[in-house]
Formats: sequence, C-alpha cells, structure tokens
Amino acid sequence: MFKLPSAYFTGVRTKYLDNEKCIVSVKHRWINQNPFKSLFWAVQGMAAELTTGALIIKKIKETDKDIAMLLVKNDASYSKKATGRITFECTEGKLIDGIIKKAIESREGQLIALNVIGRNSDNIEVSKFSFTWSIKVRA
Repeated sequence: MFKLPSAYFTGVRTKYLDNEKCIVSVKHRWINQNPFKSLFWAVQGMAAELTTGALIIKKIKETDKDIAMLLVKNDASYSKKATGRITFECTEGKLIDGIIKKAIESREGQLIALNVIGRNSDNIEVSKFSFTWSIKVRA
C-alpha cells in the first residue's frame, strides 16, 4: 500500500506469487473506470506491471545481491471491454532466473521482456502487455 498507493486505492491486489508466476487481480468499479464504463487502461497497466515487477523483486531478494531494476519499455493491446474482475498473470519466472544469473556473472546490465495476459472472469482475454526491464548488479 505504501509503495504503490494508486494501485491500492484502485483495487489492484496480488493474489498469488511463487517462483514461476504472479497473479494480480482488480475488479472494475467506479473509482477505476473510464468514460466507457470499463476498466481504465492505466489501472490495467498497473496490475499487469505488478505481476512482472513482483516476480523480479522476489527473485532479486533471493540472490542477496545488490541488483537494480528499471522498467524501460512497455507495450499493450486491448481486445475486449474489461468489466467485472480482471486477472493478470505472468508465468515467466524461469526466464527471470536466467537473466539475473547472466547479470550477476557478466556484471553487465541485461534486458528482459516479460509478457502478461489479462482475462475476465469467463477466462476471455481482454488485454496483453509486454514489459521490458533492465536488470543490473550495482557496483
């Protein structure tokens, strides 16, 4: 809540996090809607980004190394009106393991693109995101 207050106030919540995946959900409500009565694109983006960021943070903490992370790019596409509860899932934890290992061994910054799918309660895709993160061991 203190690190991401706007995500908290708009209803974004982490539902599951392990070494492989992170699941975040948000319910369409008045406070997070757009003029078309669906989930505002920025709220979808916050929820989707959190799935990737939480996975990276978890993995960095497990290394006991001083590693910086920075979001450097994102892409999004929206395919259906987002109403009801929308669930965002990133399942690329193994990719993160590899890139962190490479960053530690090379002592050079590494880029990783992580993909997220947003689905409604009927399991229909409503949006897709790709977030490119820079990961670098601090000197």
